[in-house]
Amino acid sequence: MGAAMLGGAVMAGRASQRASYREADQEQRLESLERNAPVPAAQAAPEAAPSEPSLVSQLQQLGELKASGVLSAEEFDAAKQKLLAG
Repeated sequence: MGAAMLGGAVMAGRASQRASYREADQEQRLESLERNAPVPAAQAAPEAAPSEPSLVSQLQQLGELKASGVLSAEEFDAAKQKLLAG
């Protein structure tokens, strides 16, 4: 009985570790997405008025990354929620 409990604990630990790795990978992908976001026109041309990429364009970019396989459905949903939360 003790061995079965130990085996269950090991499996639970491994599942937790895999989830931790997935979360770290997802965070890395989101940070990469944020770093590689299109440069707003204000930064490209100093004389232009400052502007932020629109929420719609950011959501479209996320959709394209999901469609191309760069983001998983879970990563897409997390990034979308982050954008919508502001």
